[in-house]
Amino acid sequence: MGRHFLLFMVAGVVLGFVLGALFPSFSLSFAVVGEFFLKALKMVVLPLIVVSIAGAILNMESIERFKRIGLRALLYYTTTTALAVLTGLLVVVLFKPGIGVSLSGGEVKVKEVAFSFKELLLSLIPENFFKALVNFNVLAVIVATILFSLAVLSVEWRRELLLKQVIAELDASLMKLTSWIIKTAPVGVCSLIAGKIASLGGASALKPILYSLSKYVLTVLTGLSIHALITLPLLYLLFTRKNPYSLIAKVRDALITAFATASSSATLPITITVATDAGIKRQVAQFTLPLGATVNMDGTALYEAVAAVFLAQAYGIELSLPQYLVIFLTATLAAIGAAGIPEAGLITMVLVLESVGIPVEGIGIILAVDWFLDRCRTAINVLGDIIGAAIISASLEEEEK
Repeated sequence: MGRHFLLFMVAGVVLGFVLGALFPSFSLSFAVVGEFFLKALKMVVLPLIVVSIAGAILNMESIERFKRIGLRALLYYTTTTALAVLTGLLVVVLFKPGIGVSLSGGEVKVKEVAFSFKELLLSLIPENFFKALVNFNVLAVIVATILFSLAVLSVEWRRELLLKQVIAELDASLMKLTSWIIKTAPVGVCSLIAGKIASLGGASALKPILYSLSKYVLTVLTGLSIHALITLPLLYLLFTRKNPYSLIAKVRDALITAFATASSSATLPITITVATDAGIKRQVAQFTLPLGATVNMDGTALYEAVAAVFLAQAYGIELSLPQYLVIFLTATLAAIGAAGIPEAGLITMVLVLESVGIPVEGIGIILAVDWFLDRCRTAINVLGDIIGAAIISASLEEEEK
């Protein structure tokens, strides 16, 4: 999925707008292709998240290594991802990019969310894991997977069994299946955009949608800029007492590569090289950066929070405080399992929308600009990985002293 895939995505977006505006009758029939695309995404999303999270934790190899480096890494990843999601929610509520366009042809029913904080906490632990999978109880599935994986990691005699290999093989298989689905994205995007434009009135709907999308892009870029240029540097300065922008300048090759490839996994060899050249302990870089490429997705989490609220605004859905909290938790935890492949945010976006009942078909409009935003958020993902490795490296050095 390189340059040709990007060109096909852009062509699919443009063709979708053209078909929806000029051939509304055909576009409404063509929309069924987009529905197949969305169903395929839903099919793969939860298994991919479960296997990805389990694999990342089991790759820590021992509970001792998890306590020494892994626990610090996961604490950092969770904290920065939560801060990124909070930033995304604040900017989208402030900018209101979805106000002024209506994606709904009627009233949209959303999921009822527990107004009791106690009930919300209890919902994090499923009574039946498989029932949670069937009911798409995203938060419960993620929490249960994390707990089970840590339990397996702590039982030493099980570490050499085939479970880790099985997880790795499942992960490779699901990644292959996901790559097949993503390869159909240009056609799926074209279908979804064409169908939505046609259902909203054809050519007359273009202007408000394009204007709203431009505000959406600006909102996402603003959130990403705040996280990359303020939040992450402040954390680095706080824990290392060093100039964060000097580090950013030293690792710019990794950030440029991440933007060009839209894949934190593909960028990983360069990320490790520039990180160690910048003074990060090699032992820390070789452990935390591959882990971060799998479970640390600050930019993706921020984008998902913005996208979810944007679509809620565009569908005329008034989100309650508990629903914002569910979006916050789901985007934070789902980012842990976001695979480091192009368009992975599209996979986990389904989870966030489903968590509060926002219509998943709204993804079609977002995908019109996702090919560009994907590259921006991937660069932020990689920057978050590097700064995390630098902070952990500094803390270990201080501990050794």
